[in-house]
Amino acid sequence: MKTTYVLITAAKNEEAFIEDTIRAVLRQSILPLKWIIVSDGSKDCTDEIVRQYEADYDFIQLLKVTSNEGRDFASKVYAVNIGYTLIKNLSYDFIGILDADITFEVDYYKKLLKEFDVNPRLGLAGGQIFDLYDGKMHKGINSDNSVGNAIQFFRRECFDKLGGLTPIANGGEDGVAEISVRMHGWEVKSISHLPVLHHRRTGTAVLNILNFKFRQGAVEYCLGYHPFFQAMKCIFRFREKPYVIGSIFRFAGFWWTTLKQEERPVNIDFVRYVRKEQMERITNILYQRNFYCLSKTDKNKEYLV
Repeated sequence: MKTTYVLITAAKNEEAFIEDTIRAVLRQSILPLKWIIVSDGSKDCTDEIVRQYEADYDFIQLLKVTSNEGRDFASKVYAVNIGYTLIKNLSYDFIGILDADITFEVDYYKKLLKEFDVNPRLGLAGGQIFDLYDGKMHKGINSDNSVGNAIQFFRRECFDKLGGLTPIANGGEDGVAEISVRMHGWEVKSISHLPVLHHRRTGTAVLNILNFKFRQGAVEYCLGYHPFFQAMKCIFRFREKPYVIGSIFRFAGFWWTTLKQEERPVNIDFVRYVRKEQMERITNILYQRNFYCLSKTDKNKEYLV
């Protein structure tokens, strides 16, 4: 089994969480060959925390970059891509993107690597994210072929084919990545039995939750989502907090951007592929005569995401 992997983390003012993330990686049964932690203009104690561990572990490297004021989703991608340039000439088999507010079990990467070993067509994978807030764990809603940007883990030849991540101010680089992976003939898989803790509510590092939902809708327009699929998706996500109103803001963001005819960061072939996939999924759902497609064993979910 191939086990050599590298990690890239983009961190901006993550003093509250990054030490737990570092400790989670250090506890892994299979350690990374290299871990580039890119401090994106941090003004808190993030750099000092990373330096303490960099001094003791040769595979950890802190890279400080100058960031634009404020924080948007593209700044993370620029930081990740800078980190990617530092490890391109190393010999490794897999590359992982890891957010600075994530923790997981000691054998997380070992089990993830096993998934790639048994499926040579697997290009991108990751565990099941649980957001930790209000003192509770909240399971993220995602399909079996979708992996959040906080934990995307790629086969090297797959990631090299992408040439890095696509920076988008409103976010959505994870969607572009996973769709591009499938376009190139690789598989994407969310590993439901590998729990991952995200120590804040998704999106709240940058925006309040309703603004984040609005931006999600705008991103989905930019990625070429089919309007009918978007409507069905927003209805399905009524059960996701904040109930109903979150979906309304998401749908509003999609149509606001549609009316503005904002330029998409993807080409027409990408849009056609996305819409073809989405309509096939809707057809499958309708064929099964069950909108939520939840089996009694809860093993074969096909979410509208």
